Amino acid sequence: MRISRFTVENAIHYGVVQGEGEDQVVVPIAGDPFYNGIQPIEGASWKAQDVRLLAPVIPRSKIVCVGRNYADHAAEMGNELPTSPMLFFKPNTSVVGPGDPVTLPSWTERVSYEAELAVVIGRICKDVPAEKADEVIFGYTAANDLTARDAQETDGQWARAKGFDGSCPLGPWIETELDPSDLRIASRVDGQTKQDSSTAQMVFSVAEIIAYASAAFTLLPGDVILTGTPAGVGQVDEGDRIEVEVEGIGTLATVLRR
Repeated sequence: MRISRFTVENAIHYGVVQGEGEDQVVVPIAGDPFYNGIQPIEGASWKAQDVRLLAPVIPRSKIVCVGRNYADHAAEMGNELPTSPMLFFKPNTSVVGPGDPVTLPSWTERVSYEAELAVVIGRICKDVPAEKADEVIFGYTAANDLTARDAQETDGQWARAKGFDGSCPLGPWIETELDPSDLRIASRVDGQTKQDSSTAQMVFSVAEIIAYASAAFTLLPGDVILTGTPAGVGQVDEGDRIEVEVEGIGTLATVLRR
């Protein structure tokens, strides 16, 4: 099931996306699906082309990110593989939706893209065993971990480089029924493929990441976990259009501006 968050007629709704192409419609949901369950409103729907998709979730608490979780990406950056998941945070103010423009910060000259599978947490949880990770997952979406490389290299920690406004595009929706173990993940810049890999290449699996992160801090409904990016990252600039595609989810597009 594809769960979206959208705006139409000056109101924001959650909805279920049904159909494909020109026949695609969005059926609104009663209340917040993270707390009220998925309750479609009978008799109400809009054509998908008549609504504006928003980020499918604005994390209430945090975005947990995993660095260097693909061996080929660690190698291209000249880094060793971590022996345990390498965690950092993005603030919820970094989130933007599909198609939203991202204004590049004036203090960086080297911003790059990172295509990632994002996990959306469905319930409050702590100390989750890896074998029970599926029980706390609401679904999955696509993410672009935009990174100011120059700040990442000079700041000593990654809050500014990874957390600037707009640095976490999410979307186009949350897919609730998905096996994340072997999904094609790719990115394109102005139509040219830059990354093309599989989540099977992750060093730490989704279940292992959830177990590790939840041992450190409580995860809340709507929290998002970014699971790392494969090799092929590169610099982008004003006017570039970045597309992140994750098999079974769809394509997330972002346009950069100054």
